[in-house]
Amino acid sequence: MENRIYNFSAGPAVLPEEVLLEAQKEFFSLPGVGMSILEISHRSKTYDAIHQEAKEGIKKLLNISDDYAILFLQGGASLQFSMVPLNLMPPKNKADFIINGSWGKKALKEAKRVGTVNIAANMESVKFKRVPKQEELNLDPDAAYVHFTSNETIEGVQWHNEPEVGNIPLVCDASSDILHKKIDVNKYALIYAGAQKNMGPSGVTLVIIRKDMLERSQDSLHTMLNYKTHVENDSLYNTPNTFGIYIIKLVTKWLSNLGGLDAMYEMNKKKALLLYDCIDQSGGYYIGHAEKESRSLMNVTFNLATPELEKKLIDEATKAGFDGLKGHRSVGGLRASIYNAFPLKGVEDLVSFMRDFQQRNG
Repeated sequence: MENRIYNFSAGPAVLPEEVLLEAQKEFFSLPGVGMSILEISHRSKTYDAIHQEAKEGIKKLLNISDDYAILFLQGGASLQFSMVPLNLMPPKNKADFIINGSWGKKALKEAKRVGTVNIAANMESVKFKRVPKQEELNLDPDAAYVHFTSNETIEGVQWHNEPEVGNIPLVCDASSDILHKKIDVNKYALIYAGAQKNMGPSGVTLVIIRKDMLERSQDSLHTMLNYKTHVENDSLYNTPNTFGIYIIKLVTKWLSNLGGLDAMYEMNKKKALLLYDCIDQSGGYYIGHAEKESRSLMNVTFNLATPELEKKLIDEATKAGFDGLKGHRSVGGLRASIYNAFPLKGVEDLVSFMRDFQQRNG
């Protein structure tokens, strides 16, 4: 297929075309190397340069200080659900969790295996339509850390400002909105994110950890589950996902060339506003899931009047070149994931399609 379709998948998700073309150009043989990125040793000088450029790209975009270590790990965010409590809960062995969607629930499940968990807020009672308000948080001042998920892909709910947790270390699963805008990393003790939404392909997990938190990692932990292992070995204790980290290097360069995360944020707001306006102006034909103040800029979730009408729209949209609009199997409906690399033209075309669909089927 020569022509690319619009990929609204929640992840693995759309990558910048410039990045794909550059990777394609260098795929057979890296310049001056005579081997593919898939073939070179992770101990070579060539790969070391790629590895350091990827780290430096993340560091510059997020203005990360030397108080933090940047890691490229494996196992996805799902492994971090276990690594975070195993490393950070001791010695208190208790933590606070803010639950505003399905991925937060999964993280909570693993933390319960390690220690005592206080649910500081749980928005399931309102069907995960919004994040909790600050006054709704019931925080334990003696918690080892507070965990929250910044953007829930399944429900399309996003924090637009971090919860205020005082002096308790703040931990964030930022898998689905990392790099969509600038954040103040200094507010966090640890941030983790799977790469396959905004950074690169699946198989790499970014971890940004404040170095003083490493004091909690016990030597009794299994070697590969200990953050100290990966910091001391610069994410090279075992063979890393060299190709995935190479793509992250290219993506950070692409973001910098766009004007950085402030420019990216403006584009993300513009794309999301187009789609939410279409939903809001439909007279109730399209029904947004998330409450307005908690709407995600990354994952726009909505319903139609009946499952049959939703299926018809998805089928017609797929034939028209809009792929991945079916909502998560656990909640149904529709979901348009419009991550950093998703083009503005694609959102404009989807809005035109949705308005035409409503006119024909209203």
